[in-house]
Amino acid sequence: MNRQQHWETVYGNKASDAVSWYRPHLDHSLRVIERVAPDRGTAILDVGGGASTLVDDLLSAGYRDLSVLDISAQALDVARRRLGERAHSATWLAADLLDAPLPAARYQLWHDRAVFHFLIQPKQQARYVAQLNHAIRPGGYAAMATFGPEGPMKCSGLDAMRYDADGLARVLGSDWALLDSELAMHATPSGTSQQFLHALFQRRSDGAQAR
Repeated sequence: MNRQQHWETVYGNKASDAVSWYRPHLDHSLRVIERVAPDRGTAILDVGGGASTLVDDLLSAGYRDLSVLDISAQALDVARRRLGERAHSATWLAADLLDAPLPAARYQLWHDRAVFHFLIQPKQQARYVAQLNHAIRPGGYAAMATFGPEGPMKCSGLDAMRYDADGLARVLGSDWALLDSELAMHATPSGTSQQFLHALFQRRSDGAQAR
């Protein structure tokens, strides 16, 4: 089973509010986005956004240039049905991030709470970073959440990676400056806890020196 089939099966067998990563509201992500992108016209790409409620809350906050990408078309359909007419205010991209035809320098903010820690092969990680560098403008931001150092090593039947802030920064490379990070516990719908690393990066402007 390939990656797309796996996630279509997950969303076909579980309600969107029963998957382990579900939260009614992504409070940490919302705070970060409000802080670094107060302009409601900021172009935001939610990578692996799927059925997440982040797009709902950003639309309610007045953001106007939102794109949600997910490998599972079923997950995107859940979000669109939930939003109703408001779904027309966002762009929906059903694609595998690693080979999605993203426009160059289109976005100012990249949000990912669902994808990177499932990429366990170095070539997958390198492709992710290449897509990030292609799609985000110099000076733009990447707000990422991965499993933390004490997080799970397996999730939804897949192996997963665990990161601390420095380790994640090394993978993203010298084009990205780590602005801040935080470890937090996520309570799953089944009652277990998962440690997440939340990290905010800014892409260096052309010619910037590493700090």
